[in-house]
Amino acid sequence: MQRYAVLYLATLIVLIPVDFLFLGIVAKGFLTSQVGDMLGEIRLAPAVLFYLLYVVGVVVFVSGPASATWQSALLYGALFGFFCYATFELTSLSLLKHWTWPVVMLDVSWGTFVTALSSTVGLLIANWLVRRI
Repeated sequence: MQRYAVLYLATLIVLIPVDFLFLGIVAKGFLTSQVGDMLGEIRLAPAVLFYLLYVVGVVVFVSGPASATWQSALLYGALFGFFCYATFELTSLSLLKHWTWPVVMLDVSWGTFVTALSSTVGLLIANWLVRRI
């Protein structure tokens, strides 16, 4: 149980700042130019809930098994991110009037990358910390 808690926190601590940097600085202008009229103020409760639940998914499906290695976390993290982000983006594209293919491509690519990164680095940090405890 201790391993899962450390793994969860390590993954969360990697994911949040990297995602905020990308969404808040790197991609902000692009997203605003593409779907700006649909963007509003960030609602904190749903955002927090997303990160808390998403990392549960990463731990359960990617990095939680005792057999997980950094290589498997990288691969399955990328796949998990791809499928999760593609589900959201393609649903948005099919339903929302101002959603665009460039936004879909950027966000699915980003979700694939950030999930692969956070699951892999989270696993490495957790393995290192658990050995020390």
